[in-house]
Amino acid sequence: MRNPRLTYAGSQGHCLFDTGFGVCGIAWRAVEGKDEAPVVTLFQLPEATAAETGAAMARRCGRSPAVPPPAIAEVIERVRRHFRGDLQDFSMVPVEPEGAGPFARAVYLAARDVPAGQVRTYGELARALNRPAAARAVGQALGRNPIPLIIPCHRILGAGGKLGGFSAHGGVATKARMLQLEGVVV
Repeated sequence: MRNPRLTYAGSQGHCLFDTGFGVCGIAWRAVEGKDEAPVVTLFQLPEATAAETGAAMARRCGRSPAVPPPAIAEVIERVRRHFRGDLQDFSMVPVEPEGAGPFARAVYLAARDVPAGQVRTYGELARALNRPAAARAVGQALGRNPIPLIIPCHRILGAGGKLGGFSAHGGVATKARMLQLEGVVV
């Protein structure tokens, strides 16, 4: 049985969009021959400039931008609201983290259960996966997360509440800014 929160799908597209946080990018894949909503396959947090965000999406997607289908346009609007401070729950947005193995997918599912305004540590996520010695592997999987914010890797911290790493532009400063937006004191 497929998990509705980690889905597989068909035809693809991507676009850039403005938010109060900066220009973001999103890519999706539609389920061919079905009436299901498309799945999000990539999410790009803002780079230093809109042009750099566009270049990052072009590198990652290898295709031209497209007009988002209604379900993706709704996700985009929810991202905009989130970055305006109207916190959103993205846990039920269908995603397909392309190239992720079984362990990374399990990490992403566990991270999606952490609501806005809360944090967990890499070790807590590892224990939740019944892999108590895998805190470093959890951090590595989150470092390769292709769908940040929607898979909220920014909510996972190092031991003792340290920010740990963050692979988006701006590194831990971006992670701290995202957490502060959600009411987490860092």
